[in-house]
Amino acid sequence: MIKNIKDQPYLFLLYGATGDLTARKIIPALYNLFLDNWLPDEFIIIGCSYSKIENEEFRKNVLEGVNKNSRKGKAEAKQWKEFSARIFYQHVDFNTISSFKPLKIIVDKYQEDWKKEAQIIHYLAVAPKFFGIIAYNISKNNLTGNCENTRIVVEKPFGHDLESAKELNKKLCSIFDEKQIYRIDHYLGKETVQNIMAFRFANSILEPIWSRNYIDHVQISVLEQLGVEKRGGYYEGAGAMRDMIQNHLLQLLCLTAMETPINFNADEVRNRKVDVLRAMRRFSSESIRTHSVRGQYGSGWMEGTEVSGYRQEPEVNADSNTETFAAIKFFVDNWRWEGVPFYMRTGKRMHEASSTISIQFRDVPHYVFPSEATNNWQQNRLIISIQPEMSITLQLQTKRPGLDMVLNTVDMVFNYKDPTVTETPEAYETLLLDIMQSDQTLFMRADQVEEAWELLMPILDSWQTKESVNFPNYAAGSNGPETAEALIARDGFHWFSLPLKQ
Repeated sequence: MIKNIKDQPYLFLLYGATGDLTARKIIPALYNLFLDNWLPDEFIIIGCSYSKIENEEFRKNVLEGVNKNSRKGKAEAKQWKEFSARIFYQHVDFNTISSFKPLKIIVDKYQEDWKKEAQIIHYLAVAPKFFGIIAYNISKNNLTGNCENTRIVVEKPFGHDLESAKELNKKLCSIFDEKQIYRIDHYLGKETVQNIMAFRFANSILEPIWSRNYIDHVQISVLEQLGVEKRGGYYEGAGAMRDMIQNHLLQLLCLTAMETPINFNADEVRNRKVDVLRAMRRFSSESIRTHSVRGQYGSGWMEGTEVSGYRQEPEVNADSNTETFAAIKFFVDNWRWEGVPFYMRTGKRMHEASSTISIQFRDVPHYVFPSEATNNWQQNRLIISIQPEMSITLQLQTKRPGLDMVLNTVDMVFNYKDPTVTETPEAYETLLLDIMQSDQTLFMRADQVEEAWELLMPILDSWQTKESVNFPNYAAGSNGPETAEALIARDGFHWFSLPLKQ
């Protein structure tokens, strides 16, 4: 790992530079790192895309993105002038080898000017179909450098299924070493998600109870109020399983269920995550029926506004079989978790927008209090809220103040909005800094990606071959399909929801 990046010159080659991701996430993140003095003293950002535009037009476009999306608000003129002087644009046709030649000339020129070998980051903020061809054209133009100074960053989705993921891994690994490849999942850069490991492994009081002996079940929910918006064309080929569960939600499960790593070395942490995926119970045709639910939203009302159903969205097939909701019951068949269900759900056009991990502990083995004292009794629960608010809450039973012995649930909360807590960086800021420092801890390895696909392929294949006869099966603004409630209710549980704001 490069511990001090300040003295290292960096070249960011940003492919897909005129796209939404660049304007909304990547450039604002780099700008925030610049403002906080995290970037090296010498760096250059080269935007690469099909559009034939000049440097100033590109700078103007990304400034609009910064002003709209930076957590620090609109850019101040002096600071932006200093930052944008490092931003340039180069027209590149991703499908043409010769189109990459100017990039080689640019890289060589800066390395000569700096009189140092630069750290080169190829960031592929492009459609997945371009991942392989861009990597190939980079190599053919001698832009791969060496293992120590060159990285390639690939956005999700990483493959469409197990075979395509294996093929993409094969292509990338034929050009780059695994330690150069950064498969980015922005969820892992979120502050609360990173705190899962700190919370688990830095507190001795938690490890003894973090197992089947004390934990009843775990719920992982990522719910969205938005529909597919203008992404209908993409979503038709993805669906909730590919878009959310295969990457984001399974990553959250791995962090929750992983064994304690020997150290914080990137490969050691990732080994423990892969162990979880390998231990997860595989799906049979019968368990697909009983342990998984899919749904598709119809028309409904969202906060007083009528919205259309999924099949009426732009670029969506009028008879679409694509799921916009998925709920699955997983088991991790190892010593720590045997018999503990992990419930997972994600959906669009839901009644709330929230991402939470809820860990419910087993009930006390014996009630010593009179029945009138325990009317409000609830099992202890640890709630990790990722969004909309970032917090970690431990729910406990205590005596209500007064002369009677009455128990109430109280919350012990660590809230990131507390004024004593340092301003939290955006996920992309964390991940970009890790890339510069050659730290792969928060990035998926090839075997991890393939294990996740292998786990889910039986469900995906089943859903693809068997059309749902009842789509749409939940209204926009609802809690999702009734079958999702039945999935968890059969075990005597209910889906956890964040309390409504007063």
